[in-house]
Amino acid sequence: MRGREGEEEESASRIPLLKSPDTAGEDGGGLKRKVWVETKKLWQIVGPAIFSRLTTYSMLVITQAFAGHLGDLELAAISIVNNVVVGFNFGLLLGMASALETLCGQAFGAKKYHMLGVYMQRSFIVLFVCCVFLLPIYLFTTPVLKFLGQPNDIAELSGVVAVWVIPLHFAFALSFPLQRFLQCQLKNQVTAFAAAVALVVHFLVCWLFVDGLKLGVVGTMATVNISWWVNVLIMLAYSVCGGCPLTWTGFSSEAFTGLWEFLKLSASSGVMLCLENWYYRILIIMTGNLQNARIAVDSLSICMTINGWEMMIPLAFFAGTGVRVANELGAGNGKGARFATIVSVTQSLIIGLFFWVIIMLFHNKIAWIFSSSEAVLTAVNKLSILLAFTILLNSVQPVLSGVAVGSGWQSYVAYINLGCYYCIGVPLGFLMGWVFDFGVMGIWAGMIFGGTAVQTTILGIITMRCDWEKEAQKANARVNKWSGTIK
Repeated sequence: MRGREGEEEESASRIPLLKSPDTAGEDGGGLKRKVWVETKKLWQIVGPAIFSRLTTYSMLVITQAFAGHLGDLELAAISIVNNVVVGFNFGLLLGMASALETLCGQAFGAKKYHMLGVYMQRSFIVLFVCCVFLLPIYLFTTPVLKFLGQPNDIAELSGVVAVWVIPLHFAFALSFPLQRFLQCQLKNQVTAFAAAVALVVHFLVCWLFVDGLKLGVVGTMATVNISWWVNVLIMLAYSVCGGCPLTWTGFSSEAFTGLWEFLKLSASSGVMLCLENWYYRILIIMTGNLQNARIAVDSLSICMTINGWEMMIPLAFFAGTGVRVANELGAGNGKGARFATIVSVTQSLIIGLFFWVIIMLFHNKIAWIFSSSEAVLTAVNKLSILLAFTILLNSVQPVLSGVAVGSGWQSYVAYINLGCYYCIGVPLGFLMGWVFDFGVMGIWAGMIFGGTAVQTTILGIITMRCDWEKEAQKANARVNKWSGTIK
């Protein structure tokens, strides 16, 4: 074991992200240089992450766009499956995989490179078992949606579509750990390449299944399975076939040790992120109980799809911030972690302001890609101002969550999310939507300003008051503890 660690120490000069921004600033002098050095390090992760996340999410957007031109019912069914059924499980599994950002990021900063492969294998095991337990959500979509008050025609077709995305569900169990394994060691060009190939495949398969073979709504949804598995297989082949010699040493029985501790951290990460992710899924379910539900669901789903599309940028900052903070804390550099946080929040906010302006300027045109129905277009136009403010708030909130992941605060933040979103936001949305009769705008506004804004404010205060040197000591203790489980 000692020999392997010695080899890793000798290889440190070939591994990026080990030099802190504070040290770089002392060498080059001045705040501008420190910002530039940190920006380069951040965008080495964020740039490819934005590309790969946008392309993978675009697969769902392309699918929804094809469905939208089949009819309002087909659009509503695929929108519910994408945004509620798949989105529900996506949020939980993505959150559970984000435990790797804490562990892999801090281990990488502490130069314990061999641990990254073991952590990834543990994540494979935990997420696959979780996928099996989540299968009933796909199998019983129709009765669940009917119980929640969705119209019968939408619920029936959604149930048919949901069964066809089960292969996508299991793709998540491999895709999310692989992405984090690669991004923590700056192999982001691999994830970007895999996503680009998968997007091209997806577009071609969509054209073949929908326009060529006329397979309808089922064929439309089946295309997502093919493209996501292409993405997964490319990343897996690179990772296990020699692309990561320091961090991948082969499949090992060591992955089955320490699973309980790993499961607890993964569960905390999953709860933290899925409480955020499910929040807007609940918004769509609540909207389905309004009058004229089909138009309301269609218009809100279009807004949520646009929001989700843009959200890939803050989520890339979430990943980048988590890695940068974890790297610096793992290396014992609390000041570097604080500086990385400031740079990331500032840059993500600037991008959020840009898209806020875009939505405000083109509020009456943003729905054309998804629907040609005048009723849907008018409804989306009315909701556009709320969409703009949601995008603005979400340019900060995921970055602060990334700080939490990089620092290992998942369980703490999960309680904050539960209180803000479900004890404040949902009741306020219900109050404004039904009691004050503002409909879907009232539901959405209450959930934005009652939940998201409060949660962002609390996370901001916690981050500003954080003792970063103490967090660096905790990270060092965590790395030693988790490394010790396989000695």
